[in-house]
Amino acid sequence: MNNPPITAIEWGTLVGQRPRQAGCNSRLAVHGLNVQVPLARITTAEGITGFGPCRLTQREANTFLGAHLNDLISPERGVATPAASLECPLWDLLGQRTGRPVYQLLAQQAGKSVTKPVRVPCYDTSLYIDDLHLTTDEAGAALIASEARFGYEHGHRSFKIKVGRGARHMPLQEGNRRDVAVIRAVRDAVGADAEILIDANNGYNLNIAKQILTETADCNLFWLEEAFHEDGVLYEDLHAWIEREGLSVLIADGEGQASPLLLDFARDGVVDVIQYDIFSYGMTNWLETGAQLDAWNVRSAPHHYGRHVGNYVSGHLAAAVDGFAFVEWDEVSTPGLDGSAYPLAEGQVLLPDAPGFGLTLEEDRFQQAVAANGFALP
Repeated sequence: MNNPPITAIEWGTLVGQRPRQAGCNSRLAVHGLNVQVPLARITTAEGITGFGPCRLTQREANTFLGAHLNDLISPERGVATPAASLECPLWDLLGQRTGRPVYQLLAQQAGKSVTKPVRVPCYDTSLYIDDLHLTTDEAGAALIASEARFGYEHGHRSFKIKVGRGARHMPLQEGNRRDVAVIRAVRDAVGADAEILIDANNGYNLNIAKQILTETADCNLFWLEEAFHEDGVLYEDLHAWIEREGLSVLIADGEGQASPLLLDFARDGVVDVIQYDIFSYGMTNWLETGAQLDAWNVRSAPHHYGRHVGNYVSGHLAAAVDGFAFVEWDEVSTPGLDGSAYPLAEGQVLLPDAPGFGLTLEEDRFQQAVAANGFALP
C-alpha cells in the first residue's frame, strides 16, 4: 500500500520534570519544575505508527482520519500546510515507513548528503534568573555559576544565561550590575573555551545592551538574544557599534512574536541568528528559511523551550541547514518517553541512526495519558 490512509490518531500529555526549578526571565515569573509534553501518535492502514510533539484538538484530529499519507507529507515537499499541526508525527511516520532517520529525509529534500555519525552542537538553556532571593551580587552570581558547572559536568560546553534583571525584578542599575556579575562568574566556572550566550527576553534597550556588552567584553560572548523587541534602526545601530568596538558577539532574535520584518533585518546583515520556534514555525518552513539564511550567511538556531522533545527534534534540521548553530537543550526527564538514543557529550548531541526521530514511548504510560487528558480516534 503505497499511499495508505490514516486510520487512528491518539493524543495525550505526558508530564516531565527538570533537575531543578526554572526561575524567571526578564518578563515572566518562575517557570517551574514540571513540563507539559503533548504528543500525538498516528497510525496508517499498514499498522505503521509515528509520534511526536503536537498540540491538537479532537475536532482537528477528526479531519485527518481517512486522509491519505501522500496528501499530508512527501519527501519532496515536506508537510502540506493543512497538516502543519501534525508535522512532527508525520515526519516520524515517514521515517518509520522508509526506515530512515528524519535527518536523512530533510537532507535529501535540501539536496545535501549526510556524513555519519551526526553530532550537533547544543547549549544548556537552564540558567534562568534563580537568584532573586539572594541579597548580594556575589551570592547570586555564585548560584548561577554553580548551575552552569552542573551543566558542564553533564556534558554541556555552551550555556545560555537569562539576563535583564533590571527590566522587572530588580531596580534597573542593580539588575544590570547583577547581570554582569553573573556573566563573569559563569565564564569563570566553565572556562575560556565554552560558548556563553545571553538572552534578555526584550528586557534591555539599546544603551543598556551596549553597557552590558562593554562591561563583559573580555567574556567573549557568543550571542546576545532578544536585547529588545526587533527594531531595524536600533539593530543597525547595535550591529555597527559591535563592529566598531571590535566585539565578536552575534545578534540573535525571533523565538517569540517576531517582527514580520525580521528576515529583512537578517538579509540586511543586522541580525546574525534567527530563532523561529521549531514547533510553531515548523520543520517544513524551516527547510525553506534555513536555505535562505544560508545564502545570506545568517545562522539558524530554532527555539523550542518547554516541551522536552525539541531537544531531539530540532537537531535533525542541522543535516539540511549549513548554518545551523545549536540545539537548545532543556534538560527534562519525562516518564513514558525514552530519549536515551540521544547521548550528550562535550557539547554535542549524537543523533540516532534509527528510523524517524529514534524515540520510543512506554505504551502503558502513554495510554494512561490518553485516557486521563487526551483522546483516541476512531
